[in-house]
Amino acid sequence: QVQLVESGGGLVQPGGSLRLSCAASGIIFNFNVMGWYRQAPGKQRELVASLTTGGWTNYADSVKGRFTISRDSAKNTVYLQMNSLKPEDTAVYYCNTPTALRAWGQGTQVTVSS
Repeated sequence: QVQLVESGGGLVQPGGSLRLSCAASGIIFNFNVMGWYRQAPGKQRELVASLTTGGWTNYADSVKGRFTISRDSAKNTVYLQMNSLKPEDTAVYYCNTPTALRAWGQGTQVTVSS
């Protein structure tokens, strides 16, 4: 059974940075396309960053140039480095495998506010 656990969220001022982590059991990240999603209040969940097994990355236009997805194979952990955060980045962030969605984790709340 796959279990995804996100962490690293918090309250940060506009312009600040956070690094989110996604740890998993029952799945090896190296063998899967990994993605970070977010869901803001009253909005649909959206994919904001993805990382292929070959190391290619793709980002939503709204985060391009500010967010970076990466993977630590030894720790079987995926990260999302978020810089220059904006209030509109406020959301619950989740990781998952875009090509075959697993059960969602609890997510981690990111709040960008002064």
